[in-house]
Amino acid sequence: MDFPTNYLDSALFEFRRYKTMGDKTFAQLDEADILWKYHRDDNSISQIVKHISGNMLSRWTNFLTEDGEKPWRNRDTEFEDPFITKAEMIAGWEKGWDCIFNALASINPDNFNSLIKIRNEEHTIVEAVNRQLGHYANHVGQIVLLGKMIKGDHWVSLSIPKGGSALFNKEKFNS
Repeated sequence: MDFPTNYLDSALFEFRRYKTMGDKTFAQLDEADILWKYHRDDNSISQIVKHISGNMLSRWTNFLTEDGEKPWRNRDTEFEDPFITKAEMIAGWEKGWDCIFNALASINPDNFNSLIKIRNEEHTIVEAVNRQLGHYANHVGQIVLLGKMIKGDHWVSLSIPKGGSALFNKEKFNS
């Protein structure tokens, strides 16, 4: 497998993993949970999702030909006016991820070495993808932490639960 294909497959795997973590968090939340804040100046899950989806749409729409910071994006309002319903939030979440996955599917050997711009700074595709992987991982981590805080003892772990490593390893290694 060549580098571009291997790299893109790996990046897609990671993007899907982060999306799944968000999906599994949302499945545990009630309607009111998405607007909960630890402190009045903090962001709710809904605000974080609105920001991520705004970023995704801006960065990945026509990403090979247009700057990733679109003139139609208003980043500040992503933190002011959250999605009000869980259905609206999930629709925004899905729209952002669809944009990423469609953009990544458009990368091929002929355009892999293209330079693209984000806020008027040139990036290779690898640099741009890595930048966004880090950004989304950070925010999905915030979403998961808030979900855990909201659900407390009712939280269902998204990975190996505390105290479950030995059982996991036993099953993983068939020992």
